[in-house]
Amino acid sequence: MTVTAAFVLVLAAALFLLWRPAPEATSAPAAPTPSAITPAAPATEVTTGPGEGAETTAQAPLPGTALAAVELLLVTANDASEGYDRDAFGYRSVDLDRNGCDVRNDVLRRDLVDVTIRPGTNGCVVETGTLQDPYTGVVMSFQRGSDTSGQVQIDHVVALANAWVTGAQDWDLATFERFGNDPLNLLAVDGPANQGKGADDAAEWLPPNTGFRCEYVAIQVAVKLAYELAVTAAEQDAMLDVLTTCPAQPLPTAAGTATP
Repeated sequence: MTVTAAFVLVLAAALFLLWRPAPEATSAPAAPTPSAITPAAPATEVTTGPGEGAETTAQAPLPGTALAAVELLLVTANDASEGYDRDAFGYRSVDLDRNGCDVRNDVLRRDLVDVTIRPGTNGCVVETGTLQDPYTGVVMSFQRGSDTSGQVQIDHVVALANAWVTGAQDWDLATFERFGNDPLNLLAVDGPANQGKGADDAAEWLPPNTGFRCEYVAIQVAVKLAYELAVTAAEQDAMLDVLTTCPAQPLPTAAGTATP
């Protein structure tokens, strides 16, 4: 081989090595990078105390309140009114407390202010006074006289006729008279308002003075409970409607009265 030929072979080999494609490089998997989202904190277990999340129930009425007592009343339809005799109740005919005064004057002295007493009546007969009428809320003057006494009347809060049809028909004379003259069931009130009430029960009439309704109904509940008189379903509902607005209204009592 000539020198020239050998040189050509060497040059060709060099060019082949120079232009041969390089093997593809393999890359290692990229290292994982921290996530940009912060992991959520572990959930905290929530526990509830007894009764939490449960439906609430109405609170029981407080003992000694009119609201608690109204549930104890007998509910029934009224009896027939045949045979009703107002005089059987002996209003003003007996002196229950034996103080020598009739019950009308006893109530006037209790419910009126700035009272003057007729001389020579042993402190009994009221001549003048001022009444804050519970039924209307009006302040009115009382003046004894044939034309003026009727402006202030004594109301049986549970009317005598209502008592008759709700259980009084079978009473004995002593119970009639005790009920008819029981100060717990008597109020000095505006005469026209009393006439407007008549013998209505709580479902049929309530005092126009809304601020007195709780006390008025509480008296009726106390009297009916003490004398074991019934109420109609509508009457009991009306009592509950009033007393739920004043659940702490106490059940009134009067020492020595309303005890058949």
